[in-house]
Amino acid sequence: MAQLEAAPPTASGAERPAQRRVRVQIRKVNPWSVLRFSLLFYFCLMLVALLGLAILYGILSAAGVLDSVSELLTDVGFGDRQGNFEFDSGYIFRTLFLIGLISTILWAAFTLVVAFLYNLIADLVGGIEVTLIERR
Repeated sequence: MAQLEAAPPTASGAERPAQRRVRVQIRKVNPWSVLRFSLLFYFCLMLVALLGLAILYGILSAAGVLDSVSELLTDVGFGDRQGNFEFDSGYIFRTLFLIGLISTILWAAFTLVVAFLYNLIADLVGGIEVTLIERR
């Protein structure tokens, strides 16, 4: 269903080249490609979030905020047997990485379910219609 349409003339009187418009329907998405894309996308999102948290942790540590909070938590009663509280950055970031991996897998599975639902619904209603324009 391709249609060629002539573009209106420009101010100088010369015609622009014709643009080709094509209307297509997206009737099916490949679940395997959706899974691969979503796993990579959510993993990159997790890495960006962890990098941002690491930068924030470094800034708070350099500013002395973490020391103040650890003193406050020690005074309140949290801490080890000697009564000291410390932030263990290794434990914090290992736990956040594990939570991020689990979240990546869960969100990718959710995206895969949405792809399957789209395929089922597209069989009933015909999918999404998109108009593509070729520029020359």
